Amino acid sequence: MRVFVTGGNGFLGTAVVRHLQDAGYDTFAPRSVEYDLREKYEAGAAVKASRAGVIVHLAAAVGGIGANQAHPGRYVYENALMGLNLLEAARSAAAKVVVIGTACEYPEHAPLPLREETLWDGYPAPATAPYAIAKRLLLVQGQAYREEYGSNVIHLIPGNLYGPGDNFGPETSHVLPALIRRFSAAAKADAPGVTCWGAGLTTREFLYVDDAARAIVLAMVGYDSPEPVNIGTGVETSLFGLVDKIVALYGYRGEVTWDASKPHGTSRRVLDTTRAEAFGFRAEVSLDEGLRQTVSWYEANQ
Repeated sequence: MRVFVTGGNGFLGTAVVRHLQDAGYDTFAPRSVEYDLREKYEAGAAVKASRAGVIVHLAAAVGGIGANQAHPGRYVYENALMGLNLLEAARSAAAKVVVIGTACEYPEHAPLPLREETLWDGYPAPATAPYAIAKRLLLVQGQAYREEYGSNVIHLIPGNLYGPGDNFGPETSHVLPALIRRFSAAAKADAPGVTCWGAGLTTREFLYVDDAARAIVLAMVGYDSPEPVNIGTGVETSLFGLVDKIVALYGYRGEVTWDASKPHGTSRRVLDTTRAEAFGFRAEVSLDEGLRQTVSWYEANQ
């Protein structure tokens, strides 16, 4: 079977393509300059050219909190448009679609751990809401297409992804790569201190990129329900704890301070991953090991 991976040359996409090829699948992963999924005709042309039985939709306009606040219009428009066009083209081609959502879809004040049943119990955190609502739209579209047309669309909700090859850009990176970049520079410069955004008690769940890729391949084969599925570790980590681990890896001895005036999104986040066990997924890479691999890659490739 051939698998079309949108965003297949990006951070997560590269890992997904590698896992698919290791499992014996033929893959089609064109770059965005070849097919602009924001254009309906081009999305249809990409699906037709792929001749794929399954589409894994990873292409997205993404970034950290700063980028989300700077580009809310772009993030809601482009993510919604790409998904709407792709699912419509996949419907016509009778291809299964694996949509990758975001933990930002959950309500800002949902009870922990986050369970799929609570997804519609409130509005997402305002800092990332436009992006989150665009992803929720794709969940609704997939369920509606399943009901009306018999389309097979599944929706996966991963925790915060990280790992080798991540985006370390100063304007667009998420919290973990941003902290690695900052402490790497501080250690090399022997800087007296580092200021981190937000409050250190903020928590997140961090999922290693290869665990996420493995989950996607398992769900592609073994999951066919309209209900969304959390993909994660089920382990909640505070930013205090994350910074301590990064500081230790760099041997940094300067002062660490926190600027609570900066945005930090939802105060706490950790996923209930029970539903993913039905198709055999459990995360394997610990945060300590994943951080070692990520820091090593960054120092070799920055």
